[in-house]
Amino acid sequence: MRSGKQSTPPAEVRLSDEPGGARLVLQGRLDSHGVAAVWSESLRLVGTLAGRSIVADTANVDYLDGSGASLILRLELAARDAGGKLEVRGLAGEPAKLLDLYRREMPKRPLNNVVPEQHSFVNEVGRRTALTARNFANFLTFVGQCTAALAAAARNPRLVRWKDVLAVAEEAGVNGLPIVALIGVLMGLVMAFQSAVPMKRFGAELFVADLLGLAMFRELGTLTTAILLAGRSGSAFAAEIGTMKVNEEINALATMGISPVQFLAIPRIIAALVVTPILTTFFNLFALAGGSFVVMGFGYPFITYVNRILYMVTLLDIAGGLIKAAAFSIIVAAVGCQKGLTTGTGASAVGSSTTSAVVTGLVLIAVADGVFAVVFFALGV
Repeated sequence: MRSGKQSTPPAEVRLSDEPGGARLVLQGRLDSHGVAAVWSESLRLVGTLAGRSIVADTANVDYLDGSGASLILRLELAARDAGGKLEVRGLAGEPAKLLDLYRREMPKRPLNNVVPEQHSFVNEVGRRTALTARNFANFLTFVGQCTAALAAAARNPRLVRWKDVLAVAEEAGVNGLPIVALIGVLMGLVMAFQSAVPMKRFGAELFVADLLGLAMFRELGTLTTAILLAGRSGSAFAAEIGTMKVNEEINALATMGISPVQFLAIPRIIAALVVTPILTTFFNLFALAGGSFVVMGFGYPFITYVNRILYMVTLLDIAGGLIKAAAFSIIVAAVGCQKGLTTGTGASAVGSSTTSAVVTGLVLIAVADGVFAVVFFALGV
């Protein structure tokens, strides 16, 4: 906002004490150079009039820009902090409009008077409750978006980035097989040994095969594989997508009209859905292999151990475990992608999203496992 010519005099400020009150006269060019020259003096003069009403006479101001408007607003705050009041007179036209614009945009109260945030127990409970409700609403929204994207992919498979699906399947499945095999063998070995020791008192060591087969195919194999998937792949999904979110790559996709859910989440969910039942099957087989060493150590032949498992474990048990594995895989992948897409800003944002993805995934796996247990019991499975 400009008025006057470049030949106008520099800014000046003076104070005159009149019967009606103090008058602070501002004149000249209130630009960055002029304001810098009179800033300190203006605040000093206003400070000497504590508790009094002041009239800021700007009739002789030849030029006013953002610097001049900032000076006037700062003088108003200084007068108010001192218990007085400053009234601007003589400003008209475009300079007056500029000052009004700055006044509307400035905070209603000074920053030094802002009430500090309270950290009482009640406030903390309310804050965490609101955060939980917001996270739940975001997750429901994400579930709806994934459902719509999967339905569209079912109608038109070309919408799916199959190269990404294969890459994620290799990383989550093939590269995860060694740790699954190791944990499976160790778990089968430990469970078989801990079960065989008390059973030996009754001469029932052979029934370790029954126990191990049912436990692995129906419950522990599926559950342990899902936990490994959450710790390994779910955290990786959250970290990868969260890093993209921090780097504004997610916003770039949205700007180009590409759905982040369709582009990033769907390939990971499909890949997890495919590889998790396979990993679960391998985990069960390696666990049974680990248990066989214990049974054979008690003098039973390997073929007897295998026959007991085949006699006790039915196809329904295997199918139930694989259904649970598929459900757990969707939960882990969806939670990891959702946490990545809702990553905030800052140095610790990706770490927080990764931690939240693992914790939330484990909790939902436990809840889903309980639901499956009730449903299978009701169905007589």
